[in-house]
Amino acid sequence: MELGRRIDVLDYLRGFALLGIVLVNIGPLLEAQVPASGSVDAVYWRFLYLFVEGRFYSIFTFLFGVGVYLFITRANQKGKNGYVLFFRRIVVLFIFGLVHVRFHPGEALTVYAISGLILLPFYKCNRSINLTFSILMLMVIGYYSIKLFMVVPLMLLGMTAGQYQVFERLEEHKKKIAIFTGISFLLSVVGIIYQYQFAPTTFGTGSSLEYEKTWHFINLGITIGPIVSGFYVGFMILLLQFTTIQKILAPLKNLGRMALTNYLAQTAFIFISKWLLNAPITYTQTLFVCLGIYVIQLVFSTIWLRYFRFGPFEWMWRMVTYLKRMPIKS
Repeated sequence: MELGRRIDVLDYLRGFALLGIVLVNIGPLLEAQVPASGSVDAVYWRFLYLFVEGRFYSIFTFLFGVGVYLFITRANQKGKNGYVLFFRRIVVLFIFGLVHVRFHPGEALTVYAISGLILLPFYKCNRSINLTFSILMLMVIGYYSIKLFMVVPLMLLGMTAGQYQVFERLEEHKKKIAIFTGISFLLSVVGIIYQYQFAPTTFGTGSSLEYEKTWHFINLGITIGPIVSGFYVGFMILLLQFTTIQKILAPLKNLGRMALTNYLAQTAFIFISKWLLNAPITYTQTLFVCLGIYVIQLVFSTIWLRYFRFGPFEWMWRMVTYLKRMPIKS
């Protein structure tokens, strides 16, 4: 494979992950109202926690791990010190996160930066050991539903996928990916059906029973999250084997090529929406705000990349990483 060549499927997946992340982030940031029992809002809230929450964040985290492996490997192949460059890259990401967290409590960039450093010792580990260790960690941490601690094993799983060159040799792995997708689909169906049994039917009563049921429902979603995420990733990869699908979803690839810029911009758009609305908002209404953000970002990313090689924040990130000015125009 040509050094530095982008792997398109990773951009598609990053864009796909961003679509789901904003659906979940927007509710707390806009302080969406507690859904009324039996309302459309209640149905949508349950949909989010069955099919979105913990699923797309897991994909984004996994892809970060893939990116860590590719970045260090390609830097080393070009005769540069991949570890030094990666450390500098992580420091910049951490700084971005420190600024971002002031507007978006619970944001991912600072966590990713710290987790990325934890990941470094695993880079030269045997890929079979990394695979086993990452799966075991996910199982244990998933059992206890500790979402924050799942970041490292998800990243390690992504790094392991890089070691196995899964995304660089998709044609060779197509059959295995199809089998993986089928198995993860069946496990996802079982898991979601089980999780749904605990879906809250009442909201806002303040009873301890309601509180316990809601948190059990959410925690189950965290436990099965990586399985559902695995199905989403496998299904997307299989879809993208068709040229027609690639063309239809091309704007999604552009969204993913500017993942950092678009992730930060989502927070900005949410706060602009909050200022414009200046009124309480329901969960269903947050969906329409997200659709608006989708349109703006998909169109903007497509137009931007016609004239420029990188997104604005990606460009700054690269220049500080390599400590040199880089051309941005295509």
